[in-house]
Parts: sequence; structure tokens; C-alpha cells
Amino acid sequence: MMRNMGLASAIVAVALMPIAAIAQSSDAGYCSALAAKYEQYLDMSSKGGQQPQSLDARVAVEKCKAGDTSGISGIEKALKAARIDLPPRS
Repeated sequence: MMRNMGLASAIVAVALMPIAAIAQSSDAGYCSALAAKYEQYLDMSSKGGQQPQSLDARVAVEKCKAGDTSGISGIEKALKAARIDLPPRS
């Protein structure tokens, strides 16, 4: 009985792997799109502007640029605060 449960668990895990990979790929693309939009509209350092950037947002952008999707919420927060539409999430 335990052997069957282990086999069933392994089958389920293998079946879910492609779904997890697609979700990660989608998150990575969304993260990149957020970072690009942030840099386009809010990164004043690249435009010589006087408005300081949020350190949290800057760290989030750098995370996304490095492939770390944990930066998504920080960039979303900065864009929403600036009343900038978020990119579509596919």
C-alpha cells in the first residue's frame, strides 16, 4: 500500500513539473516587463531627474533583472503608486 502511494506521488510530481516550469517562465517574463516599465517611467537616475527612487523599488528591479521573480510585488507597488498601468500578465 505504501509503495503504491509513493508511486502515485511520483507520477503526480512528474505530471506537475511542466505546469510549474510554465508558471516560472511566465513570472520571469512579467518580472522583466515590470522592470522595463519601471525604468521607462520612474527611473529618474537614468534621466538625470531630481526625484529620488525608492530603494525598495530599485532592489526589486535589480532582482527581476537577475531573474529573481520575488521583485514582482515591489515593482507593482511602485508603478501603482505612480498611477502607471501594469503590463499584461501572460
